[in-house]
Amino acid sequence: MKNKTKNLVMIGLFCAIAFVFTNIGHLIPIRFAGFLSFDPKDAIIVIAGFALGPYATIVISVIVALIELLSISTTGIIGFVMNIIASVAFAFVPALVYKTTRTFKSAMVSLLFSSALTVALMLLWNFLITPIYMHVPREAVEGMLLPVFLPFNLIKCVMNTVLVSLLYKPMVKILRRVKLLPPSRRIKRSTNKARRKISTNSINKYVICTKRKRFLNK
Repeated sequence: MKNKTKNLVMIGLFCAIAFVFTNIGHLIPIRFAGFLSFDPKDAIIVIAGFALGPYATIVISVIVALIELLSISTTGIIGFVMNIIASVAFAFVPALVYKTTRTFKSAMVSLLFSSALTVALMLLWNFLITPIYMHVPREAVEGMLLPVFLPFNLIKCVMNTVLVSLLYKPMVKILRRVKLLPPSRRIKRSTNKARRKISTNSINKYVICTKRKRFLNK
C-alpha cells in the first residue's frame, strides 16, 4: 500500500510540474510559423518515466493533456489527442530502455530514437489532421511539412532532450531527499560492499585473536 500511495503522489507531483512547464511554454512569445509554440512538458514526462517506469508516461500524458484541454487549450479534442501522441512517442521508449539499462548514455541514445519517432508521427498527424482542423486544402499543408513542421518538431525534441539532461539529476536528488524515491542502486551496492569489507575484517580480526590466545596458552 505504501508503494502504491507513493506512486500516486509521484504521478500527481509530476503532472503538476508538467502542467506548470506547459504554462511556461505558452508564456514564451516565440511562435514558429505564427501558430506553433514550444511545449517543454515532455521533458518532465520523460523524467517521470525514468523514475516511475514507462507506463507512468502514458498516465501522466493523458492527465496533463486533459487538464490542458479543460483549462488553457484552444485546440479542442484534436489538440488533446495530438498532445497525448506526441508526449507518449517522446517519453515511452526512453523510459522503457532506462528501466533495463540505467545509464546516461542509453537514456540519450533512446531519446534520439524517440525524437525521430515523434517527428515522423507529428508529420503524419499534420498531413492527415491539420487540413481538417484548419479548414485548408491538403496541398497547402503538404507544402508546410518540410519547411515548417519538420524543423519545428526537430527543434522541440532537441530542446526537450537538453532539458531532460539538465533537470533529471537535480529533480531525482530532491525526490530522494524527501524519500519519494528509493536510494540509487549504486549507493546500495557501495553500502553492501562496505558491509562485506567490515564483516570480512571482523572475521579476520577474530581469527587472529583466536590464534594469539591459543599461542599464549601453549
